[in-house]
Amino acid sequence: MSISLSVIIPVYNEAQTIGQVLTLLSTLPHITDIIVVDDASTDGTGAIVAAQPDAAKITMVRHPQNYGKGAAIRTALPLVRNTVVVIQDADLEYNPNELSLLLERIQAGADIVYGTRFGVHKPLGMLFTHRLGNHLLTAFFNMLYGTQLTDLETCYKMWRINAMQHMVIDNDRFDIDPELTAKWVRSGYQIAEVPVHYLGRPYRAGKKIRPRDALSAFRTMWRYRRYRTS
Repeated sequence: MSISLSVIIPVYNEAQTIGQVLTLLSTLPHITDIIVVDDASTDGTGAIVAAQPDAAKITMVRHPQNYGKGAAIRTALPLVRNTVVVIQDADLEYNPNELSLLLERIQAGADIVYGTRFGVHKPLGMLFTHRLGNHLLTAFFNMLYGTQLTDLETCYKMWRINAMQHMVIDNDRFDIDPELTAKWVRSGYQIAEVPVHYLGRPYRAGKKIRPRDALSAFRTMWRYRRYRTS
C-alpha cells in the first residue's frame, strides 16, 4: 500500500537553498504535503517559499520572531495532513531523494525511522567537533536509555503520526532531537535506522548548531530519563 508523506521544514535564513529543497521535494510522488515554518528569516526566505509554483502542496507559516527548530516543529504538527511525517532541513545537507528509503521501512511496519549518517556511507564535510559531539551524545543516550542508536542528532526523523499521541514538545531549539528520541523510547517505541548520505556545510555557509547546543542536549537527555506518557 502506498503511503503519502508530510514533510516539515523548519527554516531560518536559507534563501540560498530553500528553493532547491522545495523543488526536489515537489518532484517526489510520495510527498503530498509540505509545511514550511519560516522562523523569522530576514534574507527573503519567506518570499522564495511563497513564490513556489507547487502551491497546492506547500503550506507556509511565519513566526514573528526566531524561536528555534523545536518551536517550528511544534507549530507545524497541527497542520500535517498525512499519517506519516518527516523533518527535512532547508540546507541540502541531506538528499530528499533518500526519504523513500526511510518510507520503505515505515511501509514494512516500523513506527519510527531515523536516517543515520554513520551506518554505511561516510559523512562528507562534517566538522570533527560535530562528529565527536554527536558520537558522545549518542553514546550517552544509549547508556542512559538502553538503546543502540548510531545517530541521535540526525535531521531525518520519520514517524507515524500516532507515535506522537499524548506527547507535547517542550523544547524550542535543537533540544528537540534528544527530547523526541527520549520520549519515544520511554513510550516503548523501537527506532529503526536507515543509512543516508550527508554533505555537511561550514559555519560560513550558514550552519546554525553551536557547541552550547551539545551541553543543552545532555541536560535534555537527563531530564527525560524517567519520562512516561500521561
